[in-house]
Amino acid sequence: MYDAVLSETVTITGHEGDAIEAYSARPLTPGPVGGVVVIHHLPGYDRQTKEFARSLAVGGFNAVMPNLYSREAPGADPDDAMAAARSQGAIPVPDERVVAEVEGAVAYLKGLPNANGKIGVIGHCSGGRQSFLAAVSLPLDAAVDCYGGFVVGEPPAGHPLAGWQPIVTRTPSLSCPLLGLFGKEDKFPSPEHVAELEQALREAGKTYEFHSYDDANHGFMQVDSARYHPQSAVDAWGKILDWFGRYLAA
Repeated sequence: MYDAVLSETVTITGHEGDAIEAYSARPLTPGPVGGVVVIHHLPGYDRQTKEFARSLAVGGFNAVMPNLYSREAPGADPDDAMAAARSQGAIPVPDERVVAEVEGAVAYLKGLPNANGKIGVIGHCSGGRQSFLAAVSLPLDAAVDCYGGFVVGEPPAGHPLAGWQPIVTRTPSLSCPLLGLFGKEDKFPSPEHVAELEQALREAGKTYEFHSYDDANHGFMQVDSARYHPQSAVDAWGKILDWFGRYLAA
């Protein structure tokens, strides 16, 4: 299998027409191939989320990850970027801004010469919530929520999303099939939250598939984290590639 990829920093059009930084990874094949918008977690546009995008490219998909902190800290180290965004009140990133950044990433992917026009979205942690947000806000072909907190349930006091309302109420607007990957030891989302989201999807007649892993906690796919759970992560990656292969094929 030919799996050479091109990975680079690019510029895309984001919220209110702003030019923002993004990380692009795509297979060096003529295509046509589907595209995936990768939404990074709260710590930002870091090494491991870039690796996430590259893994999708090796799997045969064009991938692009908008830098959600591009305005507050252009070119900064991820730790510095998150601190800068927090100090400027950009954490949490407003939902309307996230949706517009994803919309710009979709336009970038559709404009690639080997694109087939089908687009998915994926995110983990805060990006998992934002993946669901994108899928209820934009016309997409597939979505993956990797343990996104507060799609269901209200954030506790002190949490960056405290006071924000859960977005499970927008489930009837889901535009595409949803894959959910969760850890049974997680608190946000807890197994009860996952069950509530599944009930909402079922009642809305949506296509979905959920997998919850024993002994896995929040962040179980993050290789740089003490919570990394190899058995669950390997299985989850197989399900992600299968899901996008099913819904983003030409």
